[in-house]
Amino acid sequence: MSYFSDDILSLAQTIISEFAAKGLMVSTAESCTGGLIAGALTDISGSSAVVDRGFVTYTNTAKMEMLGVQEATLASFGAVSRETALQMVHGALYRSKADIAVAVTGIAGPGGGSAEKPVGLVHLAAKSRSGEMIHREMRYGDIGRDKVRSATVQTALEMVMKLFQA
Repeated sequence: MSYFSDDILSLAQTIISEFAAKGLMVSTAESCTGGLIAGALTDISGSSAVVDRGFVTYTNTAKMEMLGVQEATLASFGAVSRETALQMVHGALYRSKADIAVAVTGIAGPGGGSAEKPVGLVHLAAKSRSGEMIHREMRYGDIGRDKVRSATVQTALEMVMKLFQA
């Protein structure tokens, strides 16, 4: 039995099939999802032809060392911000062989939120080698850690498909 919903697995299957048919690859950079996006993709048979790598960068140090996120960005905007997500996706794309990368950073809960950055806030970014980029700020609310993470995986995969279809 898979951890992932049928909707997520269906979307992951579409990504693997469509990317494989065109010889494209994807990479992920994940904070609050802890590798679940890569996990959903690699649940699909044939994913080794499509998934280049996944970066799990839970700490600020990991974001800086693995993805090249600037310390000044983290100091000025915080780990959960549009700016950090954009630097994460840039790092994931250019530190891999992927054609499209996706990055997520957020507060899954149950604690850790604030008035400015509540539990359920997630910043997602997807970027292609051609330079097209998408950013989304999602406010899922305090719906529970598993639901925030699952919703984030779904949104991230949708963003990958949107860039693929662009």
